[in-house]
Amino acid sequence: MKKTLLALALSVATLAHADEGMWQPHQLPELEQLLKEKGLEIDAKSIAQLTAFPMNAVISLGGCTASFVSNQGLVLTNHHCAYGSIQHNSTADNNLLAKGFLAKNLAEELPAAPGAKIFVTQEVTNITAQINQELLPALKGKERFDKIEQLRKEQIAACETPGYRCDVYSFHGGLEYYLIKQMEIRDVRLVHAPASGVGKFGGDIDNWMWPRHTGDYSFYRAYVGKDGQPADFNADNIPFTPPSYLKVSAKPLKENDFVMVIGYPGRTNRYNTAAEVENQFTQVLPLSKTYREEAIEVIKQHSAEGSEARIKYESILASLANYAKNFEGMIASYQKGDTQQSKDQFDKALNLWIKSSPARQAKYAAAVRNLQQLLVEEQRNQQRDLILGYLSYGQLFSTAKRLYRLAHEQQKPDAEREIGYQDRDLERFAASMKRLSRSFDAKVEQELMLHFLQHYAKLPAEQRLKSLDGYFGIGSAELDVAALRGKLQALYQATTLADEVERLAWMGKSVEDFKASTDPLIQYAVAMYDTDIALENAEKEHKGKLAVARPVVMEAIIAFNKANGKAVYADANSTLRVTYGSIKGYQPKDAVSYQPFTTAAGILQKQTGIDPFDAPPAQVEALKKGDFGIYKDAVYNHLAVNFLSTVDTTGGNSGSPTLNGKAELVGLLFDGVIEGIIGNWDYDPATNRSIHVDSRYMLWQMEKVDGATNLLQEMTIVQE
Repeated sequence: MKKTLLALALSVATLAHADEGMWQPHQLPELEQLLKEKGLEIDAKSIAQLTAFPMNAVISLGGCTASFVSNQGLVLTNHHCAYGSIQHNSTADNNLLAKGFLAKNLAEELPAAPGAKIFVTQEVTNITAQINQELLPALKGKERFDKIEQLRKEQIAACETPGYRCDVYSFHGGLEYYLIKQMEIRDVRLVHAPASGVGKFGGDIDNWMWPRHTGDYSFYRAYVGKDGQPADFNADNIPFTPPSYLKVSAKPLKENDFVMVIGYPGRTNRYNTAAEVENQFTQVLPLSKTYREEAIEVIKQHSAEGSEARIKYESILASLANYAKNFEGMIASYQKGDTQQSKDQFDKALNLWIKSSPARQAKYAAAVRNLQQLLVEEQRNQQRDLILGYLSYGQLFSTAKRLYRLAHEQQKPDAEREIGYQDRDLERFAASMKRLSRSFDAKVEQELMLHFLQHYAKLPAEQRLKSLDGYFGIGSAELDVAALRGKLQALYQATTLADEVERLAWMGKSVEDFKASTDPLIQYAVAMYDTDIALENAEKEHKGKLAVARPVVMEAIIAFNKANGKAVYADANSTLRVTYGSIKGYQPKDAVSYQPFTTAAGILQKQTGIDPFDAPPAQVEALKKGDFGIYKDAVYNHLAVNFLSTVDTTGGNSGSPTLNGKAELVGLLFDGVIEGIIGNWDYDPATNRSIHVDSRYMLWQMEKVDGATNLLQEMTIVQE
């Protein structure tokens, strides 16, 4: 694809909605004038250089964002991003989630959860031409999908060197492809996390809500071998020296100040069709919300609070609750707002624009029709596929499948294996086998499987899978729940996969070993294999067809938006992006106006001593003393805790550093507001607000409550 499409679109970028856009770094120089007007003080061209400050201080955790804040590899991210590692190191007798953790020196730092990584982006290369020149028009369906995967693997193999990981990302639905190379730091250690009464203050009740009073921050440290290169955990490893790090601000912060966020946003869908939006909000999200809430109830019902089983599921519970509330907010916004009408109008206008020109009609019309038909096909087994997805909470069953698939893939040359099963993936694979030991309880998992198998059994016979029906004895008669519970109990008692050593041992076994096994869960994997492959091939066929239609439709959308003076940026796809805005409140409804800052006075007002409003006694005492020192906000005459901004963010941005015009860290992004949560699909400048931890609150808590003076001395803290 020629570069001119995005270049032309960027020439009208300043005509976009107020602060809309998750921009690729190379696009920032085109926005320099606008950014300078808003308050950027550093050179915008430096933000386009991945190896220059501040870009090389911002890192990915593979699902969250983080940043280096010292020259000794100290990493700052959200509490909820480090939650899995805190949970991994917790027991009923030593619950670090509840009481917090602080390493006063390097020797006291704890290994993060197995598989924890830090990724430092090194290079981003546009390889669209290399991919597209191989995608001949005759390639359709699964053939096209397989060819794209082959080309991706070839690019990755040529890029990767020891200690570095590469991946190919598609932008604009496959209109463009970029090869991204990242340093992969494998020795990650937990350094400091506040008590959950700080890091998770307000819990699920306050999640996605404003006003907010959450100290959502934690610290890791990156370690490497003595040669400075990535290495596995070893007591002799040394802290990583990052190419740069962020200074942490204790300066005053006020309404309308310029802020900028650099991070790795996960996924947005702002260019999806009106039909996709309608299906998502009327079918997929309501059902997904229900299933998540049911899973939460099952887990809580079968694991007492504070028990070993509950601690193992805390991270899973947090994720389930987070997205359940997310879905609830999006559905409510959709029902109250005009998202569907806006999408309908856009599609209508786009189609009229295409039809008004014979050249455009010849170029785009067929792709638009094909995409519409493919989306109808996609919805045929939608409920079944959702249920099968939630059956994956039966972790031992899904583990057995993955192990058997690995045995099959290892029969092939490495280059021909499925992504996820190549030699480059085996360390991650093994880490997932180890993590399971701290996130699995047989009793809880049996009940989760029982619950979702009951949903599955209610599906029409033509949607169910014969191999799954046969294994669990599901037929036309009404399901015998008691008998199924007994069967599951027997399966979990008989399998050896609950043992970590046994799981890891299966990674080296052959297909014949699996077929000969008497382990009932291994037998399940063998019984399901052909069905799983058939489902996977059908999905590849569908994605291959989408790979023909979607890029052409996106090309039409970009050209249409450009013709109408609208900015063009790619949907989020977990790659490095920059977004800008200002500190600003909002009006969620008539006669209600929210200020942009909350203060610690709100913590004392909310405090009950009962989860989730259980601020630690030491913090309560310190707040009542009112000794806020240099961290005190002059406008509010108190300690600022959280603030709102107009930056355009989504999931994956959690932990992103919030920077001022000098690229100093003034906060840590951790959430959005419920009214603007629909922004993943439809941007609204009136309600699009992100929530940040104020750096002054974090510094005060570390100094006055947790005694993290060693970390304060290590960081560079800037004052007025």
